[in-house]
Amino acid sequence: MLSLYYYPGNASLLPHMMLREIGAEFELRLVDRGHNAQKSAEYLKLNPSGRIPVLVDDDLVLFETAAIALHLADKFPEAGLAPAVGTAERATFYKWMMHLSNTPQAEYRAWFYPHEHVIDEAAAPSVKQAAGERLDRMFDVISGQLGDKTWLLGERFSAADLFLFMLIRWGRGMPRPPRSIPNLNALAERVLARPAVQKALEVEGIKAPFF
Repeated sequence: MLSLYYYPGNASLLPHMMLREIGAEFELRLVDRGHNAQKSAEYLKLNPSGRIPVLVDDDLVLFETAAIALHLADKFPEAGLAPAVGTAERATFYKWMMHLSNTPQAEYRAWFYPHEHVIDEAAAPSVKQAAGERLDRMFDVISGQLGDKTWLLGERFSAADLFLFMLIRWGRGMPRPPRSIPNLNALAERVLARPAVQKALEVEGIKAPFF
């Protein structure tokens, strides 16, 4: 049995959407951030960094969103959420998964939690503004690479598109939200139209506007 430790709208949304796409049996285990459950002794045994998500797959306990996503893509190849291993398309998939994880996802930390990046709290607004400007540039680059393609890999849908959808959603409160970029808005709409994505959002209690 697969168990996904999640909190609505957090980085756990990516593996949740993937599990819905896969159609595998799994259980959701809420980590109540409202009561700081991610810092509880019980949860820290699963993920010592105290962040969400965690996937438990029998004896395997896995954290880091991109690692969980790659594991699910490999465990359920029949779902088609990643191209075949050893192909150029697979390498491009890796590129996008690593880029989304290491660049915009990481940058969002400074946007949402600027106080973590300063000693003087008075500097936090400046950190947040700078992070927002960097995110703007990152999403412009992604949009340019996407161009008029249907998906990040061209005509093939993959977990990378679910990842990008989640990151577009996170930016809905930015001065220049990613949805304002036509290429990204179009991709997000295509992802949102998928029944598995709609089900994940419904189960997590996420309501419009979705991104």
